[in-house]
Amino acid sequence: MHPALVKGNAAVITGAASGIGLAAAQHLAGLGLRVCLADLGADRLASARAQILAAGAAEADVITCETDVGDGTALRALADRAYAAFGAVHVLINNAGMQPGSSIFDLEGNWDRIIAVNMFGVIRGAQIFAPRMIAGGAAGLIINTGSKQGITTPPGDPAYNISKAGVKVFTEALQHHLRNLADCQIDARLFIPGFVFTPLTAHGRSEKPAGAWTPQQTVDFLFTSVDRGDFYILCPDNEVDRRTDEKRIRWAAGDIADNRPPLSRWHPDYAEPFKKWLQE
Repeated sequence: MHPALVKGNAAVITGAASGIGLAAAQHLAGLGLRVCLADLGADRLASARAQILAAGAAEADVITCETDVGDGTALRALADRAYAAFGAVHVLINNAGMQPGSSIFDLEGNWDRIIAVNMFGVIRGAQIFAPRMIAGGAAGLIINTGSKQGITTPPGDPAYNISKAGVKVFTEALQHHLRNLADCQIDARLFIPGFVFTPLTAHGRSEKPAGAWTPQQTVDFLFTSVDRGDFYILCPDNEVDRRTDEKRIRWAAGDIADNRPPLSRWHPDYAEPFKKWLQE
């Protein structure tokens, strides 16, 4: 087990009122960690806290903080709240995200908000918490939730893809920086979920699609991968296995290396070659 994931340590999880964030909080509380749940909506946070308490956590070990991760001031207030309650933070999961959809020439729509929440929420979260975690001198873990769409960048939702590509690049740079700091015991990991049935992906559905994993399955895979030492935590699901993900990622990188058109996987001249290559 990662040395930060021990009983009595403290974790902060953003986007913790539902989905993957709540499942991560439940998992960590089950290991005996104290948890701070950050999200929007007091009622949603209260419900999430009640679920964790019902599983046996102590009242003082589960706190909540209404937080808009797109607001740096709110993230600083979250850090102050967690440190005041727990004295230290050992695990930070920058998980909050949104996907309302976007289009390429959408000047007045969702771009600013998507990038503020999905990308700067992660960047600022790490920038605010990591120095305090490093100064504490204990083992620590920062997990940033990215997306396969930030790697293969499929057409159709450019703002989301850009925000998640930024999370990938930032987390790689963060881990490089942390591993080169003398006496630093903080790790960073890039969490790349597959198809997970959450409020973000439900789109009005009340039952989990057969192809999706549950948040609990995804979180179990996450922490198994953390314990194994993985940096890139590339999750499969019931539709896409590891081999398929790997080939899609290699093809996307090959657009540059082989001088193909961008997003050639969806280009009419390359759709069939990609299909054949995927089956090889």
